[in-house]
Amino acid sequence: MDRQARIVIVGAGIGGLAAALRLAYAGCAVTVIEAQATPGGKMRTLPTAAGPVDAGPTVLTLKPVFDALFADVGLRLEDHLTLHPLRTLARHYWPDGATLDLTAEADDSAARIAQVFGPGSADDFRRFTARAARLFAAFEGPMMQAAQPSQRELVRRVLRQPRLALDMAPQRTLAGLVAASFREPRLAQLFARYATYVGGSPGASPALLSLIWEAEARGVWTVDGGMHALAATLARLAEGFGAAFRYGTPVRRIVRQGGKVSGVDTGAGFVAADMVLFNGDPAALHDGLLGPAPKAAVTEVAVTPRSLSAHVASFAAVPEGVPLAHHTVFFADDADAEFTAIAKGAVPRDATLYICAQDHGAAPGALQRFEIIRNAAPLGDHPAEDFSCQILMFDRLRLFGLHLSPGPVTLTGPADFARLFPGSRGSLYGRSPQGLTAALQRPTARTAVSGLYLCGGGTHPGAGVPMATLSARHAAETMLRDLASTSTSRPADTRGGMSTGSATTGRRAFPS
Repeated sequence: MDRQARIVIVGAGIGGLAAALRLAYAGCAVTVIEAQATPGGKMRTLPTAAGPVDAGPTVLTLKPVFDALFADVGLRLEDHLTLHPLRTLARHYWPDGATLDLTAEADDSAARIAQVFGPGSADDFRRFTARAARLFAAFEGPMMQAAQPSQRELVRRVLRQPRLALDMAPQRTLAGLVAASFREPRLAQLFARYATYVGGSPGASPALLSLIWEAEARGVWTVDGGMHALAATLARLAEGFGAAFRYGTPVRRIVRQGGKVSGVDTGAGFVAADMVLFNGDPAALHDGLLGPAPKAAVTEVAVTPRSLSAHVASFAAVPEGVPLAHHTVFFADDADAEFTAIAKGAVPRDATLYICAQDHGAAPGALQRFEIIRNAAPLGDHPAEDFSCQILMFDRLRLFGLHLSPGPVTLTGPADFARLFPGSRGSLYGRSPQGLTAALQRPTARTAVSGLYLCGGGTHPGAGVPMATLSARHAAETMLRDLASTSTSRPADTRGGMSTGSATTGRRAFPS
């Protein structure tokens, strides 16, 4: 090519930002167009009297994914972000007064379980943890790290390791697996909750999702400045490699000419492109919200059924009562009743509450930032009312002995998320994980529309900050391969190319 490849990225979520960094480093002329005023997508913040509070993802796991992202563009994560490993992964409270901390050391967690629930429950935990580790090791390569997951390769893996067929428990849901794995119902309730990490209900999600525990067991980190600092840093670094960002600019449609994507229409005019990377909910394309050209890129089975939504409260308050960890869970009396209500599109009266204490460790009496997340149904034909959720949250916490004296509370519910993220119907995780082959149904980076690519939590390998970051790698590598196949040379000003591992040659110094 005699010029840089022009790439437009629609959406500055974590996937779009990671892809912009990779593609700009590889020498492409990258323009990121974002409807909101700041980068981050769901990784957003809201103002409080104590400063900006995270109002989206709060848990950073699988740190090697981010180490690799920085290394692949000639940088070191620790030079640009400060991460702290948490010794207490999460604190858990039950209505009967039982309390359990799970920690970064498996033996310590087992000892704590033995103290609270007895030595037999500790043995159950060790077996469940070993199972999750085997599943994660088996499926990380052919699923998460593969740009195009293959059911055939998964079958080969199981044939080579027959025990995996038992570990997967293909005829069981996650709720069924944990009920059979733990003699203690409260532990079953705890580990069934991991389905919600990817937007699934425990009773409708495959037992395979037990491997999510292994992702958390490998470590949880906090980020100085909150999770939004990760998004802001990626945007800044991508700009340093030449990417341009246009905020407050909604994309009206993706344009195709001569059978190939040619750019995007915005309220500020047309932006030409050789390739377009869509970092939004793929359902928006399927539903025609970006015009007729990209509708063929996504099939209905790739975006339905929809995953869970949430009610999210963001605020500053002075906490009193039971001690909190950075991540604390207050369990519902009856998990089955909670998810039965959600399945009907209703707001459950009793639900598990997750709290992120962003300023954990602050002095007693200090004003601190909090985020509370309560599972909810996506928008259906008859949207559930949100008005009571804030009252339900704070009343429920008082029953546990936690008293918060909040200032103004911003409550974001399914209808709000539907407005923020077009096509999502309020769902926060894209397609639902229900069904054993759900992971194979998500759309991948390359679409049926020439020149149009996908990344983000709604695409393969799925929801969550590390998975969206991996989707960006898959998209960037796919796009660069396709550019190479149509050219006898790389784009001009290539800064070291791309690799699955860390690029080690041809890097330029990042401007300070």
